[in-house]
Amino acid sequence: MNFDLIVFDLDGTLLDTIGDLAAACDAVLERHGLPRHTLEEYRHFVGNGIMRLVERALPEELRTADTVARVRADFLHYYTEHIDRLTRPYDGIPELLAELRRRGVRLAVASNKFQTGTEKLVRRFFPAAAFDPVLGQRPEVPLKPDPAVVEEILAITGIRRERVLYAGDSGIDMLTAAAAGVASVGVTWGFRTREELLESGAGRIVDRPLEILDLL
Repeated sequence: MNFDLIVFDLDGTLLDTIGDLAAACDAVLERHGLPRHTLEEYRHFVGNGIMRLVERALPEELRTADTVARVRADFLHYYTEHIDRLTRPYDGIPELLAELRRRGVRLAVASNKFQTGTEKLVRRFFPAAAFDPVLGQRPEVPLKPDPAVVEEILAITGIRRERVLYAGDSGIDMLTAAAAGVASVGVTWGFRTREELLESGAGRIVDRPLEILDLL
């Protein structure tokens, strides 16, 4: 296989963000007098954008539109201010990106995290990685697994879909790749399980970042 572009998911693929997401959500829940959650629970809450994270974190009887909107606003404010306290790149990711760049492979980010948060984290942790473009959740674009964000990346880069590899840690990512008609690789170091990746149609599975180089 020869790929000219690798599209990376962000949370759970490039960055271990679960600590900051959980801490921010817990802080907001506590402010509203609501119960907090375990880190393992948050691993299953994330992946579908901030709105769904807040919905899943709230007690079922409080998942009204008004309550979700109010808690979401508080979460966004808190999380944006504390977005990089615990977050770190996964071991091997900086080395992978450096080697991909050395080989002339283009890099992009496609995330369900809100756009400003996505950009802030990429700037903070990957100042020399040259991701182009970096796309997160925006009001006018459907969330993954809708393929719209990948289609946008293809249009921006001009690279044919058969030359694109999509890397992610969740079933949502594998479904996104399938919907966009691009090859997929599921990574096991993120938030979800190998079983979920396989059930969602992962084309390949890797356990360490540098193993992605073997697919090129």
